[in-house]
Amino acid sequence: MTKKYIQDFTLVDKRQVTPACHLLKLAPARGGSLPTMLPGQFVQVEVAGSKTTFLRRPISVNFVDSCDNTLWLLVRCAGEGTVSLVNNPVGATVNLVLPLGNGFDATPGGRRLLIGGGVGVAPLLYLGKVLRDAGTSVTFLLGARSAADLALVEEFEKYGSVCISTEDGSRGERGFVTMHSVMNESFDLIQCCGPMPMMKAVARKAREMGTPCEVSLENLMACGIGACLCCVEDTTDGGNVCVCKEGPVFNIDRLKW
Repeated sequence: MTKKYIQDFTLVDKRQVTPACHLLKLAPARGGSLPTMLPGQFVQVEVAGSKTTFLRRPISVNFVDSCDNTLWLLVRCAGEGTVSLVNNPVGATVNLVLPLGNGFDATPGGRRLLIGGGVGVAPLLYLGKVLRDAGTSVTFLLGARSAADLALVEEFEKYGSVCISTEDGSRGERGFVTMHSVMNESFDLIQCCGPMPMMKAVARKAREMGTPCEVSLENLMACGIGACLCCVEDTTDGGNVCVCKEGPVFNIDRLKW
């Protein structure tokens, strides 16, 4: 279990990467190194100054850049809380609770297929880097409605082969990720994050292929530490468990899908 911190960060850079998503780069406000974070873990972000947003927002760790000591968060504007967060000016202080949850299997070796849909691509970038640095063969399969909705493709290309699927065919192969030709290849493990219907479809495909599969759930989370029971998921081996504490990453064999 990794140690958890409540820590102030400074927003050092931000940019819009799709019509709905912004990339925020944060550095420890008082200097020092970033806490140790694992691919697939998340942070709880305080939305300061909002009169209507009282709970922290859970956001996946997109990337940990040890060279410039920054944590990357890919934020989709889904409501007042996330809009307020991305509207912070560069130089603003942002308070985080981190790192939270359990991440993906990053054991080196074999051939991995990392599948992401929409903003669900976020945790796969850091996972791909960690795997690639350990000598693992990495293939990304990124899905979106259109080419305009694809985020950080050039970053993914640094750490593995990138395949793309868009629903309108504007980039890559036309259709859903489960229809992409790369799904006909053999992999040792599939790791996935995205909308629930997409993850369930990937899980079905993985079972057909006989390939182990992990998914990162995005259940509604309030506390991030397993106290509020807001994010409970029924599992095959432990009954109802808190996704924020036992997940967010689960092997599909544990899920009643």
